[in-house]
Amino acid sequence: MSGRVEKGDTAPDFALPDETGAVRRLTELLAEGPVVLFFYPAALSPGCTAQACRFRDLAAEFAAVGARPVGISSDAVERQAEFAGRHALGMPLLSDADGTVRERFGVKRGIALAPTKRATFVIGRDRTVLEVVRSELRMNAHADRALAALRDQRGQEVRADRRG
Repeated sequence: MSGRVEKGDTAPDFALPDETGAVRRLTELLAEGPVVLFFYPAALSPGCTAQACRFRDLAAEFAAVGARPVGISSDAVERQAEFAGRHALGMPLLSDADGTVRERFGVKRGIALAPTKRATFVIGRDRTVLEVVRSELRMNAHADRALAALRDQRGQEVRADRRG
């Protein structure tokens, strides 16, 4: 399956190595709560560092809504480990070296130096895509809009529980 994943779609499951080499599967990550899957073009580049550090800086807010950010790029496991360590990111960074997952989510770009488009997918526990953020230049928009979508979703669930 390839194409462009949109809000309301079911996110494709996948398994990729993280920065430690451990294989992470989307469905296993979702067992703990919603996942904010953010794609970035290149570890350690200025824009991607700003994007990832914004997710790191909002870690407590994401935890408060039961969600966890997970980064993904075409960088090798070793480069992801360097990125995570240099900036104390504290979240899984997945290596999509062959581009399979990038293609399945519709964020593949035909540029060798930056093969991944910058995009973020807020994915509910049932794999439903709750929000999609696409911005190449507004690095903070990814974490900020993902958090807003999760807070909105949580508010809807609380209101539904009160009615039920």
